[in-house]
Amino acid sequence: GGGHSSEGFVRTRSYNLSITYDKYYQVPRCWLFGYDEDAKPLTHQQVFEDMSQDHAKKTVTIDPHPHIAGVAHASIHPCKHSATLKKIIDQMESGDGPQMRPDLSVLLFLKFISSIIPTIEYDFTVNFDTGGAN
Repeated sequence: GGGHSSEGFVRTRSYNLSITYDKYYQVPRCWLFGYDEDAKPLTHQQVFEDMSQDHAKKTVTIDPHPHIAGVAHASIHPCKHSATLKKIIDQMESGDGPQMRPDLSVLLFLKFISSIIPTIEYDFTVNFDTGGAN
């Protein structure tokens, strides 16, 4: 997100990311709260600008955070996490690909989330091929 200021610097947004466990769907659930460069909270519309437009207001919604009272967060709805992650793991392990290691599961989850929120950059210290086009 963000734009160019008059000084030629790129204005950036930052996000607090929290991951909770969704008991109903039995998968991780990602929550985001964004700030502009001046540390002011983003509006819901500004948050959706940073999301893949295929997912904004569909998979990504604004919901109350389960552990932070009174503050709505952008949430990536967990209903399809399990099936999507299973498909990615199956692609990785097909043919001569390596077996998915349990210690990489959080990184795989974040890689999946980055397809929904393409403007967020993660520092992956471990690189692995998910077998997809991305």
